[in-house]
Amino acid sequence: MASLNQATPDGRTRIPLILGAMTFGKPNTHGARIHDLPTVQKIIDTFKAHGHTEIDTARLYGHGSSEEMLSQVDLSGTTIDSKCYPINPGDHSPQKLRESLELSLQTLKLKKLRIFYLHSPDRSIPFEETLKGCHELFQEGKFEQLGLSNYQAWEVARIWEICDKNQFVKPTVYQAMYNSIVRSIEDELFPCCRALGIRIVIFNPLAGGFFAGKIKKVDDFVEKGGRFDPNHYQGKFYRERYLKDSYFRALESLTDVLKSYPEYDLLSIASIWLQHHSKLQPSDGIIFGGSSHDQIEMNLKNFEKGPLPDEIVKSLDSAWQLVKAECPPYWR
Repeated sequence: MASLNQATPDGRTRIPLILGAMTFGKPNTHGARIHDLPTVQKIIDTFKAHGHTEIDTARLYGHGSSEEMLSQVDLSGTTIDSKCYPINPGDHSPQKLRESLELSLQTLKLKKLRIFYLHSPDRSIPFEETLKGCHELFQEGKFEQLGLSNYQAWEVARIWEICDKNQFVKPTVYQAMYNSIVRSIEDELFPCCRALGIRIVIFNPLAGGFFAGKIKKVDDFVEKGGRFDPNHYQGKFYRERYLKDSYFRALESLTDVLKSYPEYDLLSIASIWLQHHSKLQPSDGIIFGGSSHDQIEMNLKNFEKGPLPDEIVKSLDSAWQLVKAECPPYWR
């Protein structure tokens, strides 16, 4: 198993990359865009060829079919992380956590996960009960590291305090939404995690595909089943997050700046910013994915590029200031 704090083995990227498997799964299931095993295998092989080993999934993805697909391909040389999302109140009770984790292990055909994430807070269950249940599973060897996602910074500190007091397994990684135009984690969550020695792993590096620049106004046509499909609950969520006037103005301003830099596009500057100009450190991680092998390979190559010109960095900073007041919260 690769170390949680291990930088990319071949040094191609400053921040290690993590392959997000949310787009793997059966048709018409949560987030699934890639449905055939040969493509999944090709993506994983390409990912490994670029020097990366970490794969992230969740019980929620593809209604469980993301984990199913991963179990049917060659994952040698990789590590697998998964998550338990509280769809219903009570899903983070010790018994429900056990059922979810054991189902993930059974589906993935693994004896243990590297990281087991609490995918989002279940505030119907006292944190002490949830964390005690996690500790019991940890003691049974069912996962190596405990992760958190979508918790507020004060909740992270409270959870760490509970674990420390009761000698429970402490969280060592936090998965957060972060990119050049969504920086809400910088003020509180970053300092909290740094103080507690918690690794930060980010998702939505390309703003859920918003940086593709295909959507220029709220009523633009979007691909059926895509991230911004208004007929799907995930699409409604992403539309509420990014399809706002300030975000369209920010995208337009960045597009104007890039007219002087033909070697860059919106997708590449978003990737490069995270690698070289964000608050991420080499011990952190970037989860990325795509809807095809070619898209994922393009993203890999973009992450490997060197730092941006100062003018582009400043334009991204200005774009952030433009959208900051409407930025979605990092927690749920």
